[in-house]
Amino acid sequence: MASIAPISTSFINKRYERSSSKKICSVMSPQQAERKPATTGSVKTGMTMTEKILARASEKTKLIPGENVWVNVDVFMTHDVCGAGCFGVFKKEFGQDAKVWDPEKIVIIPDHYIFTSDERANRNVDILRDFSLEQNIKYFYDINDLSDFRANPDYKGVCHIALAQEGHCRPGEVLLGTDSHTCTAGAFGQFATGIGITDAGFVLGTGKLLLKVPPTLRFVLDGEMPDYVLAKDLILQIIGEISVSGATYKTMEFVGTAVESLSMEERMTLCNMVIEAGGKNGVVPADGTTHKFLEDKTSVAYEPLYSDENARFLSEYRFDISKLEPLVAKPYSPDNRALARECKDVKIDRVYIGSCTGGKTEDFLAAAKVFLASGKKVKVPTFLVPATQKVWVDIYSLPVPGSGGKTCSQIFEEAGCDTPANPSCAACMGGPRDTYARMNVPQVCVSTTNRNFPGRMGHKEGQIYLASPYTAAASALTGFVTDPRKFLH
Repeated sequence: MASIAPISTSFINKRYERSSSKKICSVMSPQQAERKPATTGSVKTGMTMTEKILARASEKTKLIPGENVWVNVDVFMTHDVCGAGCFGVFKKEFGQDAKVWDPEKIVIIPDHYIFTSDERANRNVDILRDFSLEQNIKYFYDINDLSDFRANPDYKGVCHIALAQEGHCRPGEVLLGTDSHTCTAGAFGQFATGIGITDAGFVLGTGKLLLKVPPTLRFVLDGEMPDYVLAKDLILQIIGEISVSGATYKTMEFVGTAVESLSMEERMTLCNMVIEAGGKNGVVPADGTTHKFLEDKTSVAYEPLYSDENARFLSEYRFDISKLEPLVAKPYSPDNRALARECKDVKIDRVYIGSCTGGKTEDFLAAAKVFLASGKKVKVPTFLVPATQKVWVDIYSLPVPGSGGKTCSQIFEEAGCDTPANPSCAACMGGPRDTYARMNVPQVCVSTTNRNFPGRMGHKEGQIYLASPYTAAASALTGFVTDPRKFLH
């Protein structure tokens, strides 16, 4: 398990140690350094990034944790699972003929239960289409032909990845969505969180929502990332440290040299799973990496916000990432952390690479890197589900570094993996019985997804080991939970 960097006593004035079955974690409750009052009045306490974003969105000059404020929403997103519900609330409360507050700030993305013969699931997509046409929604990413997703140029795939790819994620803004993993967008330095259908119905009609300002936990991740570790390992480490309730209704702010070195897709992985720690939202400060990613994604002007130097954080955690090893979360909780090498005797039945957490282009490039290094074939069925159409195209077109020009798809085929499937959420949340790669019988699966509760991917007796794409690919090659260093080193 990763060791924790020593904490300078000059930086904090309170420290306590919490024992763990794996290691000691040093945690601190930062307090303001002693300062003499200014001659013109009392010293002002700064604000965190989240407090600043919500202050600007509520037209306030100052906010503190615990305040309730009416926030103006920049972008609202819903999908096929929750769309019908929030549309129903909207019409009940605002009237059958009511119009949404702004049809250009609403994004509607079918993505969960798409490629199925289930009539109710299909009807949910029809309801999205009817509402979008009725309300003249500008950003509705429709799908009509289920036999070939490529025949639907507007169809994108998994909402959280599509939001980023289509330029709907911008620093300093407020993005609300009817999905708990909406927090993924915090990677762009914005406030992004999931809401229920009642709140969503209100947002549709007013463009506002009453929110309580969360306190902020700060995670300082320093050190050079080992070449066998990915952002999924970072967030599994953090969740394992603070538990699935450790950040309940709190912001998780990620900073440090290791965070700064991450690509946008890896930052999205980091923020994606803050909800698995109970977090209200996750944020990464916008920087050059953020701005470069957005260059060809949006023409909308944005203004990043950053935490003040004298901002108050509820607690601060420091990690030396250079000592981190590949991790898994064992059944049946994302905080049931273990070293991958400690689970080498766990026999598995399948591997699943996909979802908003682990189905991005870089996730598949990582898996391909392991398969390429091994030169072997997988020993268990290995399912590949690209998050979006763009990811699917990348799998078939981008050369894998060091492969002599081979694409991910060629490497996956040589390794004996299943053909990359239609872009969607697929089996991550179970779905109808005919959902691709759904666990309809009790099996043991290593998955790059985000939750491993009973029944999450289908059968209630299925066992899910959450892991990075590196660890998932390595496990596919052996038929056991496997540390990827077996093939990468």
